[in-house]
Amino acid sequence: MVGKELVKQALYDGYEVKAYGRNVIFEGLPEDKKVELIQGALFDEGDVLFAIKGCDAVLFAVGGTSDGTDKSISLGIKTVVKQMEKAGVKRIVALGGIGVLDGANEKMLMEEDDFPPQFNTVSLEHKKALDILKSSQLDWTLVCPPAIVTGEPTGIFQVAADQLPETNKGAINSGDLALFMLKIIQQQDYLQQKAGISY
Repeated sequence: MVGKELVKQALYDGYEVKAYGRNVIFEGLPEDKKVELIQGALFDEGDVLFAIKGCDAVLFAVGGTSDGTDKSISLGIKTVVKQMEKAGVKRIVALGGIGVLDGANEKMLMEEDDFPPQFNTVSLEHKKALDILKSSQLDWTLVCPPAIVTGEPTGIFQVAADQLPETNKGAINSGDLALFMLKIIQQQDYLQQKAGISY
């Protein structure tokens, strides 16, 4: 959902894009001479390194199930970070979730009593991904949205460093999420930070 928007908007902005993933050739991505579709596994170090070489930055938009069985986020970011360091690529903007944002009393939102329990397992995956990014030598940003809905970019949203925006509606659409991720790569904002985003 977010990956397609990232590709579409990056092409619109004039970027050359490598779109990497297991099913990338079946995803109906735009046909453009500036996009290269690379089919590969998230955990295959050789494939990931091949995709990353020659890039200026990486946008990591991997989802996962919330039942605790899917480790795609944490294991995927571990593979990507390792291969970025090997390839000498420094900038990554990755997709996380609100559970790892700062709450009250030096706790993460996922540690607070009123955090919805159905999001605990996926939040633990996001926490592992955050820890991997923090221990890397990369210029990272972890973008942490609440519910993501399908929609075109509007450019009207709020962002806060390390926490949810003070007033928020608990949702963001895929177009605006992609818009923000691309914007902060261009401007080098929110380095070594989490970014909470919402309407």
